[in-house]
Amino acid sequence: MPIPPASARAGDTLGPQVRAARLVDLDPLTLYGLLRLRVDVFVVEQDCAYPELDGVDTEATTEHLWIEADGVPVATVRTLVDAQGVHHLGRVATRRDHRGHGYASTLVQAGLDRIGGHAVHIGAQAYLERWYERFGFRRAGKDYLEDGIPHLPMVRPELTPRRGAQTS
Repeated sequence: MPIPPASARAGDTLGPQVRAARLVDLDPLTLYGLLRLRVDVFVVEQDCAYPELDGVDTEATTEHLWIEADGVPVATVRTLVDAQGVHHLGRVATRRDHRGHGYASTLVQAGLDRIGGHAVHIGAQAYLERWYERFGFRRAGKDYLEDGIPHLPMVRPELTPRRGAQTS
């Protein structure tokens, strides 16, 4: 189901359409496109042989968000809530020939909007620390290697309503 991207203005039909679905609601061709995109970026492009299909995609709390071009996913992110109730955002990937259009930013913001005010945890590639800080994420520990790639834990703290703001 399409949701408006965070970067689009009301009535703006030129912005990318963000789509979102749980695994059970994805048609087979879209699922294949999402998984192929992630493998192309994380395994092939980054020359990192690891089990990209990690089982998280099948969890009931996992939601896939993506942007399509000509009916094919060209950027993706997933959100999930783990067994302890912690919200996560990850697997941010954009096809090489579609980078530079702000798709990753649009998807990260859409994922955060869908998560709402909850704290959100990510395992970011270290070189993207400043990029994630734009969304309110802060370092939450020491760097670590994951599949030979430097990463760091980051958290966007729980958002609290402003004083005097009404909550519903």
